[in-house]
Amino acid sequence: MAQTTGGTASDAAELEQKQILKKYLYEAREALLWKLEGLTEKQARWPLVPSGNNLLGIVKHCANVEVGYFGPTFGRAWPTPEEIVSDERIEEDPQADWYATADESVASISDLYRRAWAFADETIDTMPLATVGHVPWWGSREVSLFRIIIHVSDEIARHAGHADILRELTDRSVGLHVDNTNIPDWEKGDAELYLDKLKNLAEQAGN
Repeated sequence: MAQTTGGTASDAAELEQKQILKKYLYEAREALLWKLEGLTEKQARWPLVPSGNNLLGIVKHCANVEVGYFGPTFGRAWPTPEEIVSDERIEEDPQADWYATADESVASISDLYRRAWAFADETIDTMPLATVGHVPWWGSREVSLFRIIIHVSDEIARHAGHADILRELTDRSVGLHVDNTNIPDWEKGDAELYLDKLKNLAEQAGN
């Protein structure tokens, strides 16, 4: 087998796979966390849909998701368990990881999430993709690290989409990331015209 610097060709292939997987996970994380920037504590917490979803709660939930899937699933303990919503707390309040408490802030939850990234990335970096873990809330079913990375990336991307809509409802800010709104560069009044066009099409379809 051909040798590469620092290991075999299969080692190099796995490293490349991890880099690709981490790239998409990182982009979803950044897109989500960016949605908190510039908001007041009240704005970040405000529920804007009937389900109660709010921007700060989404980020808190995702921090708990990453710690859970990349921690206990693979035999790793989060160093400060009091920061994470426990199973007992979830039994008392099934939505406990979906809102910030009075003693939490945008800054503290943002910091928690960034530390959760580092914790998750350590699992990814130090374990082979074929590593088998057990997800307690899936009935301890066996799963590979590869599958968990895909699962978490999908979940974080989904919640980043939720956050994008909630942020637009908050102050009309939209965007894929800070330098890319991912919508046309409207001239003054163009957005309103586009919205009217969609409403007219909907009215016609309704008739």
